[in-house]
Amino acid sequence: MLAVAMLIVARLYHRIMATSWFFRITLFVEVVLLLAILYFLLFPYTYQTALLVYIGYQTTFIFGSYLVRAETLLLSSDALLTRLDTAKQLGYLIGMALSYLFYKLIALYGIQGNQDKVYDLHYLLLITEVVVIWLILMSFKRR
Repeated sequence: MLAVAMLIVARLYHRIMATSWFFRITLFVEVVLLLAILYFLLFPYTYQTALLVYIGYQTTFIFGSYLVRAETLLLSSDALLTRLDTAKQLGYLIGMALSYLFYKLIALYGIQGNQDKVYDLHYLLLITEVVVIWLILMSFKRR
């Protein structure tokens, strides 16, 4: 099913390879992730919770190839692509370091269970997601 959805998106490239569509799809992906995080934090951890979070993340993966290709086409200079990819890689590295430090910090407060750690980490993800959505809105704000 995921492959079929990805194929449909690929077949629509001729219509959606524009800045306005890039903005809409990027924002949609981030809102889906925000909703998945909120659902995880607000409702008890059950099989249904795991399934809904998984569906949310899989929904975002449908647009992964499109977003990468659109970035490449919309950012026409090598310098901009270099800056973007460098920022992404730094973000990944900083995110991993912050996750590690977060786990060490909550261990100091006696939180040892893996479920508790994952749950608490979602508060950081929530903050991160809100910041990402805000940055997207500011980046595409009409001047």
